[in-house]
Amino acid sequence: QVQLVESGGGLAQAGGSLRLSCTAAGSTLYSYTMGWFRQAPGKERELVAAISRSGGDTSHAGSVAGRFQISRYNAKNTVYLQMNSLKPEDLAVHYCAASHSPNKGTYYWDAKEYAHWGQGTQVTVST
Repeated sequence: QVQLVESGGGLAQAGGSLRLSCTAAGSTLYSYTMGWFRQAPGKERELVAAISRSGGDTSHAGSVAGRFQISRYNAKNTVYLQMNSLKPEDLAVHYCAASHSPNKGTYYWDAKEYAHWGQGTQVTVST
């Protein structure tokens, strides 16, 4: 069982930055394609960014493209989401998710592809 733990959330001013981290207890993330999702109050969960096992392939939602960057450091068993130029609409609980993948270059957009989820970390942006 993969246990994902997110950290790095908190309060930031509009225009500011935060970096979220996701680590796994008891498992290596090398075999997993990873995603960051978020759920704002009253809205459905949405994909923010996804990254392949190797880290060589990434994709970002249009709403965060150019502001957020997903990356991974497999030697540290950690996936990151660097969030810059934060906006009030980025306020949400952000979740890390993992999907076991046989292919190094694959990433997934659909939440149903991800079997393992963290508890989430709150991101709040003030104006």
